[in-house]
Amino acid sequence: MNKIYIILSELTPRFKELASSYTNDQEAINDSVQELMLYFLTINPQTLIDIYNRDGKTGLIKYGLVAIKRALTSPRSAYYYKYRKYYTNLAGINMTPTTKDNFHKSIYNLPEITEVNNQFEKLDKIDAELNKLYWYDKKVFELYYYEGNTLDSLAKKTGISRNSLFKTIDAVRAILKKECNE
Repeated sequence: MNKIYIILSELTPRFKELASSYTNDQEAINDSVQELMLYFLTINPQTLIDIYNRDGKTGLIKYGLVAIKRALTSPRSAYYYKYRKYYTNLAGINMTPTTKDNFHKSIYNLPEITEVNNQFEKLDKIDAELNKLYWYDKKVFELYYYEGNTLDSLAKKTGISRNSLFKTIDAVRAILKKECNE
C-alpha cells in the first residue's frame, strides 16, 4: 500500500497541472490537490489497489482528475465547504469592488465586525428549540445537519431505515421553522 501512496505523491505535479485547467488561482490549485491527497488517504485502500493493478499510474491519474473536477466545480464537494464557501463569504464582508479584487485569502484579513450579527441569535434560538425536543429527534437532526451525513450514510451507521430518518428530520425541520418563524 505504501508503494501506491509514494506513486500518488510523485503524481502531485500532474494533479496540479490537471487542476490548473479548471482555475488559475494557485491557492485553489494547491488546496484542491491537498484535498485530493486527503481523499486518497481516506478511501478504501483496496479501491486504490484495484485501480492501480488494473490501469497503473494512468488509472490513478484518471481517478484523481475526476476527484479534482468535482472538487473545483461542485458546490457539494468537501473542498467547496472547506475553502471556497469560507473565503467567498469572508470576501463579501465589508468589501468594496476595488478591495474585493485585491483580496488575499488570509486569516489576517478578517474585518472587525461592529454590528451585532442576527445569525447568532437565530442559531441560539435553533439550539434552544432543539433542546426542547425528544433526545432521539435531536440526535438524528444533529447527525444529519451538523455532522454532514447523508440519509444513506446515516442509515448505514445507525441501522435505522432511510425513510424513518427522513420523516424524523422533516418533522424536526417543520418544528424549527414554526418556532423560529421561518
